[in-house]
Amino acid sequence: MSVTTARIMRPDDANIVGNVHGGTILKMIEEAGCIIGTRHCNTQPGLSQDRCAAQLARVERTDFLYPMFIGEVAHVSAEITYASKHSVEVQVHVMSENILTGATKMTNRAALWYVPFSLENVNNVTEVPPIKYASPGQEEEGKKRYEAQKMERLETKERNGELLMPVSAPDRTTKEPYTVGFSQSSLIHLVGPSDCTLHGFVHGGVTMKLMDEVAGIVAARHCKTNIVTASVDAINFHRKIMQGCVVTVSGRATFASNKSMEIEVFVDADPLIEAEKGKYRAVTAFFTYISLDMQGKPLPIPPMKLEGDGEQRRFEDGKMRYLQNKAKRLADKERQQ
Repeated sequence: MSVTTARIMRPDDANIVGNVHGGTILKMIEEAGCIIGTRHCNTQPGLSQDRCAAQLARVERTDFLYPMFIGEVAHVSAEITYASKHSVEVQVHVMSENILTGATKMTNRAALWYVPFSLENVNNVTEVPPIKYASPGQEEEGKKRYEAQKMERLETKERNGELLMPVSAPDRTTKEPYTVGFSQSSLIHLVGPSDCTLHGFVHGGVTMKLMDEVAGIVAARHCKTNIVTASVDAINFHRKIMQGCVVTVSGRATFASNKSMEIEVFVDADPLIEAEKGKYRAVTAFFTYISLDMQGKPLPIPPMKLEGDGEQRRFEDGKMRYLQNKAKRLADKERQQ
């Protein structure tokens, strides 16, 4: 089963120099994944009394291979590649098309995991219909990916107790440039009907777009140049966000190499109507940005000025992720050759 969506990129999809926002691409990726995930999870015979909707649980590392520009057409193709009892993996590829020349290129690829929730009771997870694999090896590889992402999600939950105070406008009279506090940023958003599915919880793509906006502000404040999304490490959706919640999306710089910088983003949800339930951590991720000049050529990232043991620890953790991802890219490149 597969699905393809397409949309032309307009000025409000991009930054001031014409690069399409990473959050716009992420939102389109999630929309295609949600369509195919929901379609598949409703193909089981006898489901007429218990229809379901696929809710995004996790996005694996997303690479931004090439930039996309205003006027190009984005073609987003999604295919189901693995199904466990209660989740489904969707592989997504994004192609850009220059409609003047006909030239195309792959700009993004990602893997997303969805969990089907009953429309009768959004807290009940339904069973996923099985899929047909081309070979036993394909199923075995999918199972390995499933177990790996499941373990990673459990490890990420253990880090979710840390609080990050919202900051919309850092005090530049007291914060020194290139420090974490100088660029730290937050966005507060009231979840409305247009942000949600038909049964009242937020589309994953809407959340990811907000996260990319905040991370982009952090990167721009640190670099003071044109910045673009280079990649996104795994995005973990820990709990659903319902209509009527106030979400606080907070981002802070954690690591910077000469060529890129990593930004940690938290999404906290605060129910307005059911306030007694209290605020909770809903989504976490790491975004990576690069700095470009006006001709689109890479610029060096200013080094971070670290303050305190916590910032030093997060910097070392970020450096480890940077080196691991670099080694993986080199290994993938060697395999392709």
